[in-house]
Amino acid sequence: MSINQQIAILGAGNLGEAIAKGFSKNFGTEHIILTRRHLSKLDHMKSEGFETTSDNQEAASKATYIFLCVQPKQLVNVLKGIEPVLDANKHVLVSTITGVSLEVIQGYLKDEFAIIRAMPNTAAAISESMTCICGNELSATHLPKVEEMFKTLGETLIIEERLMKAATVLAASGIAFFLRYIRAATQGGIQLGFEAEEAQKIAMQTARGAASLLVEGNAHPEREIDKVTTPMGCTIAGLNEMEHQGLSSALIKGIVASFEKINRITE
Repeated sequence: MSINQQIAILGAGNLGEAIAKGFSKNFGTEHIILTRRHLSKLDHMKSEGFETTSDNQEAASKATYIFLCVQPKQLVNVLKGIEPVLDANKHVLVSTITGVSLEVIQGYLKDEFAIIRAMPNTAAAISESMTCICGNELSATHLPKVEEMFKTLGETLIIEERLMKAATVLAASGIAFFLRYIRAATQGGIQLGFEAEEAQKIAMQTARGAASLLVEGNAHPEREIDKVTTPMGCTIAGLNEMEHQGLSSALIKGIVASFEKINRITE
């Protein structure tokens, strides 16, 4: 996939940088402009060939696709700062801001714009993100293009806006949940006698293999579990003990707790 238009990523923190690195593998750094208030924090990105600036208005004026990756409390000032150079016939706004609706974003602007919400995760940096996307009515013609852009970062899913908070928890926060499992598995491996690096390598590749079985085989998790649980075997003994200790329940409760928290934050 190629792109002729410029991309401005306003607020290139951890997620903004991940998106930029992922896009650069497909579009090149010359098409991407990054902004941050403390510009020195983008020195490493500048050394990789990205254009960087602390001037959001300058970046927006050069771009077609403007990615809003700032904190929710910064959104109003950012939009007011770039509004003088915004052109409803040119610019497409893409927000990755947690919990801020399309209606709220539009409400800060005088003119009506094509606005898209996208929730990728930090695996975008290695093109393994899960990105959920929705848009307003004016974005209908732009949505396929933006989805194609995010497909270069991994898998995508067009969803209804009412599901964006749930998508944030399941996909974006979900990265941390799965990493915590890998850390716990690593600690278990150390207790069984492996060195830390060995245990982590085993845990990482096993987690990758488990996910790949589902992705490539289009299978249900329980079907794959059945293949490795023999009668009176060690696997079923371990699984049953984990369930007795509340593994599935704890995971579900954690996901629901995150969802309840995001609703309180963004109400």
